[in-house]
Amino acid sequence: MTRDEFKDKILAILVDDFEFEEPGLEDNLRDDHGFDSIDAIELLGKIELILGFSFTREEKEKAMGIRTINDILDYVEAIQQSRTK
Repeated sequence: MTRDEFKDKILAILVDDFEFEEPGLEDNLRDDHGFDSIDAIELLGKIELILGFSFTREEKEKAMGIRTINDILDYVEAIQQSRTK
């Protein structure tokens, strides 16, 4: 899956499931949209379904530092690259 395809899926989830209005790629999820840790865990689960694999505990812990949609895209891209080595 390309970065753009994944971005479209993440944006759709944020709009449909979390009721974001016009999310920007550099919006701070917490400050701009009221995203909290429960939302982050739920989003991680949805990302795992999209990708077809589960994150390790360490990967999940690193995800807690994510602040923007671009951070999500970079994070998933890095995980995918590390798993194909």
